[in-house]
Amino acid sequence: MHDPATDSLPPADREAAVRDLYDAGITACPGAFAPQWADRMREDIDAAFAEARGREGGAVGRGPHRYYVEIHPEQLRGFVDLVDHPWVRGVCEAVLGPDYRIVELGFDVPLAGAVNQPWHRDFPMPDATRRERRLTSLAFNVTAVDTREDMGPFEIAPGTQWDDDTRFGHAMFPHREDYPRYAALALRKYPQRGDISARSALTIHRGTANHSPDARPVLVLGVDAPGAGNDAQHDMAVTRAYWAALPGRVRAHLACPVVEELTPIVQKHTIEGLVMGDA
Repeated sequence: MHDPATDSLPPADREAAVRDLYDAGITACPGAFAPQWADRMREDIDAAFAEARGREGGAVGRGPHRYYVEIHPEQLRGFVDLVDHPWVRGVCEAVLGPDYRIVELGFDVPLAGAVNQPWHRDFPMPDATRRERRLTSLAFNVTAVDTREDMGPFEIAPGTQWDDDTRFGHAMFPHREDYPRYAALALRKYPQRGDISARSALTIHRGTANHSPDARPVLVLGVDAPGAGNDAQHDMAVTRAYWAALPGRVRAHLACPVVEELTPIVQKHTIEGLVMGDA
């Protein structure tokens, strides 16, 4: 495991990650953590998922048998390990600037029977991306399982973070007549426990059908450049005691309320076009 007090991302690795994100829209750090770290993350995800599904608004559908749940940092024992990992810090600084803000922590769970999602991006293209060709947010993903072909791997169309088509439904969903183009570009990803990836949420992607009997949970960490505005979609918070115990450089980037007591999150980051799957 790294020593976060001294480790930093080498310049060559920073440059490679930036190049990947601007060219392909995705990059990765294989083996960032030991598989046992991911197993502990899986325990926390399973506990949070069971709690969320037991109450109204605790989990939001992202297609048949597919759910998203936002959580508080205190629900993930490895939160500081993740956000203070040299690769995560270095990529955030290089792409989003030194004042980047951590705005989202959650997870996606495609269960057995999940179907293909429609091709989509996670939110409309910001003006800064359209006018300045600048990425203003990143989504980091950490798999909780060793991904197999039958589990419905994540599929992404490299280079499509720059697609700007007025026909996109809700400025997020490509027109169906363009699906063959995305299918031709598509790469399937098979991350293993301990791997981290980072992508532009604008890169066109989808979850594919899970034909296995197993769930494929994946953690999501959302990070913004200053002023990107995605924090308005999220409700994570930390208690005062947890805040006080965080390393200073984690507090400097954590954009969420500090409260006396945590309350369960009612999900509001819905993406209506995903509810029915690729129907």
